[in-house]
Amino acid sequence: MLTGMTRSRLPHLLAAAIATATLSQCVAPSGNPGTSSSSPLFGGRMPEIINVSAYDPKERHRAGRSYSEHDVSALRANGALGLIARAGKGGDLDEKCASFLAAADRAGMMVGVYYRVQRHVSITRQADQFVARVRSLAASRSWQSPALLLCGDYDGDLSPSQILQFMDRVEAATGVVPVAYLENTQDLKLALGNASPQQKARLRRAPYWVALYSHDGGAGPVFPAPGDPHGLLGQYRVWGNWAMWQYGGVAWENGRSRPKVYHHGRWPFPPYFGDLDRPVERNVFNGSPATLSAFWQHHGLSLRR
Repeated sequence: MLTGMTRSRLPHLLAAAIATATLSQCVAPSGNPGTSSSSPLFGGRMPEIINVSAYDPKERHRAGRSYSEHDVSALRANGALGLIARAGKGGDLDEKCASFLAAADRAGMMVGVYYRVQRHVSITRQADQFVARVRSLAASRSWQSPALLLCGDYDGDLSPSQILQFMDRVEAATGVVPVAYLENTQDLKLALGNASPQQKARLRRAPYWVALYSHDGGAGPVFPAPGDPHGLLGQYRVWGNWAMWQYGGVAWENGRSRPKVYHHGRWPFPPYFGDLDRPVERNVFNGSPATLSAFWQHHGLSLRR
């Protein structure tokens, strides 16, 4: 809440007003800001966002810069504008979350959190744990980031009603509709594609965060490989556009990590992020940096005091 308007605060307020105006002009009917499917790149590059968990950082692969949960300046130096840390998973909190977020804020990055929602634990309990964690993080320090982006990471065996239950409970407690990250699974595509029109309308209030690491990934007995994010939109039959795309993940072979990164057609992403010495989970935002800032505040809990 704003308690006063000083000269030092005026530039921030003007910037927020401009960002909000940008968002209102860029929101598609689905409620997702972004570009048209025919022109996804801004100046040849979309804004980069890194997501992390207690599994990070992975082991060193090559010469280059490293990072830790206490120092993510290498991520910012390589162009990442935001960092999203895992807050919890299936009833358990992530022990590195707060450290990663504080390090990202010190580096001048926008900060966000996601919660991995699992079927075997009460959805209500998981939503409440996420909300409590978010409130605790928001009060833990004086933040540079304007907002804490909220995201739900939904397992592939969840039903539309369970996803909506988590989304609605988080929104009721925070006033924020969390971004929806979906596992690229056959079951989830069937479940969401067959959801009722009312359920789909409610789901579309959450921006869609795509998971796709290769153009031939996600193939199965019902759905072929989607090819690209726009192919996934057609398979889920819910959203009209996507907001973020996790194009880079990490695969494990014989106890060692390796980068698993989309490299095809118009999106020939390199296996490593800049000069980092190890793989990291990477995302792009479907819009400009100005639109990203407005998106972050629209779907984040305000950190301004």
